[in-house]
Amino acid sequence: MISTKDLRLMPKKDDLQQICKAISVLDAIFWAEWDGRFYSYNSKWFENEEFFEMRDGCGDQMMILFLKNNCVINGLAHEFYSGSSTKKDLTQGMPEIYNEFIFGEPVSSTGTNFCLWINNDGEWQKGKIDTSNDGSEELLNIFDGNPQTYIDWAIDYFFDGTQDEDEEEDDYRAKPTSLEPVFEIYKGKKLTKEMVLLLDKNFDDWKRLEEDLKEID
Repeated sequence: MISTKDLRLMPKKDDLQQICKAISVLDAIFWAEWDGRFYSYNSKWFENEEFFEMRDGCGDQMMILFLKNNCVINGLAHEFYSGSSTKKDLTQGMPEIYNEFIFGEPVSSTGTNFCLWINNDGEWQKGKIDTSNDGSEELLNIFDGNPQTYIDWAIDYFFDGTQDEDEEEDDYRAKPTSLEPVFEIYKGKKLTKEMVLLLDKNFDDWKRLEEDLKEID
């Protein structure tokens, strides 16, 4: 599995960006409210900058900055956040182009367990990490490029997850007829109404989804 111990399975920058967009589109279909989503993508974060975020609502968070030819990842797995590795250690050797993002907000307030970045040769690099387990395996595994990895996670979170006792099941769970569109979305195929309705037969918030898709690009 992908982790800071072995970066050989990390996708190239463009492939990573496609995965981030795909899982953000899927989250937008399965969950209407932005605050309830794990994955989100903003293609218009700043000029020439795009932003991906993962947050589980329990303290784990991952933020990724995409530039034209560069990319940097900040990961926080709160159970492993002990401060044993300083930010200076975690960013040792990191190009200055990433400093504003990694040392600025919102990353600074969030915290950092691990930091990965693309070097001038397009290869992934990391700083000095002095812990045997930084939580990176669990956070980075979604980037293995396998749609089934997302499906396995979504079945638990969106279809079989816990719910408020006062909520009716039909009011909040997506109702998929087929999960085949997940594979198509991973490939970057154009999203159609038919694909959305296969993923959630009760979906009807088309205006909101259109706005989300424009933001994701």
